[in-house]
Amino acid sequence: MSQGSPGDCVPLDPTSVSSALPNPFVHELHLSRLQRIKFCLLGALLAPIRVLLAFIVLFLLWPFAWLQVAGLSEEQLQEPLTGWRKTVCHNGVLGLSRLLFFLLGFLRIRVRGQRASCLQAPVLVAAPHSTFFDPIVLLPCDLPKVVSRAENLSVPVIGALLRFNQAILVSRHDPASRRRVVEEVRRRATSGGKWPQVLFFPEGTCSNKKALLKFKPGAFIAGVPVQPVLIRYPNSLDTTSWAWRGPGVLKVLWLTASQPCSIVDVEFLPVYRPSPEESRDPILYANNVQRVMAQALGIPATECEFVGSLPIIVVGQLKVALEPQLWELGRVLRKAGLSPGCVDTGAEPGQSRMINQDEFARQLQLSDSQTVADAFSYFQKDASGLVDFRDVALALAALDGGTGLEELARLAFELFAEEQAEGPSHLLCRDGFSTILHLLLGSPRPAGETLHAELCQAGPRQGLSLCQFQDFCLRDPLHRKLFSTYLRPSQTPDASSPGSPTALANGTVHAPKPKGD
Repeated sequence: MSQGSPGDCVPLDPTSVSSALPNPFVHELHLSRLQRIKFCLLGALLAPIRVLLAFIVLFLLWPFAWLQVAGLSEEQLQEPLTGWRKTVCHNGVLGLSRLLFFLLGFLRIRVRGQRASCLQAPVLVAAPHSTFFDPIVLLPCDLPKVVSRAENLSVPVIGALLRFNQAILVSRHDPASRRRVVEEVRRRATSGGKWPQVLFFPEGTCSNKKALLKFKPGAFIAGVPVQPVLIRYPNSLDTTSWAWRGPGVLKVLWLTASQPCSIVDVEFLPVYRPSPEESRDPILYANNVQRVMAQALGIPATECEFVGSLPIIVVGQLKVALEPQLWELGRVLRKAGLSPGCVDTGAEPGQSRMINQDEFARQLQLSDSQTVADAFSYFQKDASGLVDFRDVALALAALDGGTGLEELARLAFELFAEEQAEGPSHLLCRDGFSTILHLLLGSPRPAGETLHAELCQAGPRQGLSLCQFQDFCLRDPLHRKLFSTYLRPSQTPDASSPGSPTALANGTVHAPKPKGD
């Protein structure tokens, strides 16, 4: 295999390492010539009219949403609304919402099963979450309450609809917000039917419908019965999926509005009543409900999820980022004209040396302040804003195309192994192992720590020897191919490759790699 570096080449698809599970974060839409002609004609004639009428209806929703909460204090909004406000405004919003989706081409909503009452199932969980059209599931559920980002309150019309819905709001910038959301979900779910049902999309982000992402525990913390709700789009061409990499929001909207007719199936599964163990353990509860829904859908239940802004996939025993930040770091450094192989890091094996941003710039001989800030941001900082220079040394070695995998594995071990008083002179302990996987593969640190504990269970020591570490990353066929895929890609970008300029989920174009929203 020819030597390359992650900073200047298009990586192979990491899911090609193992064919057991599909990649849920990538949606590829292939159109035949006849389909392209059809979409060009209908996209020019039908789509603009549909989208224009849908936006008019969207703005007509605002008076009904405003009227329901007009004149009410924040204290009054903490209780479910009754009387004419609920009857008139609720029915108005429900009718106009159905008209909005009808105008966008969703002529049929087929419902299977029966929705449970608030007393039977205070919480609804809907999956798979694959598109911004998924709120259509609220219609057969009679507009249940939802959980949304607090930032959406400032969005015109959407903010008014969230107030109308009495949505549970969570702020990404307030650490205490998540705790309050948990308490509010528990309060409503245990109100004995006083509050309407709360609907969750437990995956937390959109996928391509080919597998279920890991369910987040928020919907299951109250320990009350939930009703699973399945969403299917049984159309001949999948124009609705809005995955991390694939057609952007404008293209999805345009293609779907160009379809003569789009169909959505909503299926209510039997109510899932938790066992005592599941009531005490929301993660166990979430995992079991995920398996039930995956089995009903006929697709796999996976551990894939979003951690921060990065999609995490599962390959063998490893959780890895679909696109580790190491690749972006390489592009930043090469854009600044820096060759990682020419930097003399001088990092001492087994010795932590913390540096600040100025020392980082001097060591890498970077002068541009923006480049320094961008590159420095890729490394984990301590409470004082310092980074461990061993992290920098390993990242630069990984970006250097002249460093072989065997040499890189040995360097990683030497940098992070700890000296032992007894037995082998050096062992790779939990923190060092998780740091290596995080730097090279983008693995979440908790996942790396869990895997380290599993690898050490077979032996008497709480660490890995050099031989054991090499067995893990180089001699295991699956893991060796994974490291090779991430660190030694052999493809180069061209106009037809996956790394060529691609429309992203936010509707923009970015090269050489697509980036999620």
